[in-house]
Amino acid sequence: MKHFTLEPRMRSSIGGAFYPTGYSMVMFPSAEDADRIGHRLIEKGVSGDEVYLLPAETVLSEIVPTVRIADDPLPSAGTDAATVRAYAKLAREGHTGLLVRTKDGAAAEQMMELVRTVPYSIAQRYRTLVIEDLR
Repeated sequence: MKHFTLEPRMRSSIGGAFYPTGYSMVMFPSAEDADRIGHRLIEKGVSGDEVYLLPAETVLSEIVPTVRIADDPLPSAGTDAATVRAYAKLAREGHTGLLVRTKDGAAAEQMMELVRTVPYSIAQRYRTLVIEDLR
């Protein structure tokens, strides 16, 4: 798994909020479950360069500040800022994130097959102009 660093391509071109098109973000109550699912994805063939483990502190320091920028001077019109606020709430409760490259629906479903084996809080797939709830 890669160390997460927020890259410019992971932000919305309008407002700058966290919006990693082509990736899915899943939050887990348990850091151990997040780590285990990340490693299982790699074992199943997902490149380790396409899986990021995000401890709560990383979500709060790297992702959450993008909403403050996006909301200046007016709140974001899309759901990107609201989604980041949901991650912020969970991170403050100690949840850990897993960001995974999911280039298509099949990749997202492969990821979710593993995710569903443990408790998770939220799963979102970022597509062009759409944030999709994954279940």
